[in-house]
Amino acid sequence: MANLTRRVRCGADVGYHSFCLQESDDATLPVPYPDDSVFGQFLTLFPGRIDIFSAGHTHTAAVTVEVWDGRPPDEGRGQWDEYAEGEYVSTSGIVAVWSMSLGRTDQDIPLSDGAGRWNVQVHSAGRSEAERQSAETGTADSVERYLVRFWPAE
Repeated sequence: MANLTRRVRCGADVGYHSFCLQESDDATLPVPYPDDSVFGQFLTLFPGRIDIFSAGHTHTAAVTVEVWDGRPPDEGRGQWDEYAEGEYVSTSGIVAVWSMSLGRTDQDIPLSDGAGRWNVQVHSAGRSEAERQSAETGTADSVERYLVRFWPAE
């Protein structure tokens, strides 16, 4: 049975339908955010970077990042609007949320004490309401929610 080792809650400033989690220090990344972003694709993985496509154009999404010591229990995918899974390679073991308009947030999200390969799941809910509010009022706050789960790749 896998154990939760860390949970971090933060906001993501979504701009142009996008935000990402990437290495805290992006200086060594071959493709830093937002270069080569794929418009309309829910999850796109690059070395040291995880792009997430939002349903709303401009808003603040609520993000919960969890780190597990093994594959986490099934979250009940039926309660989520979108779900995707992949592999993430970290050179530092520390990620941060990045946005197109504000750049890197101040909050570090430690995955481990150093480099490593991680499995990652991204769940999202509240997408149609975020899309509606973003279109009607130009913004929304914590309407669209994300759960991002990391665990070591074998």
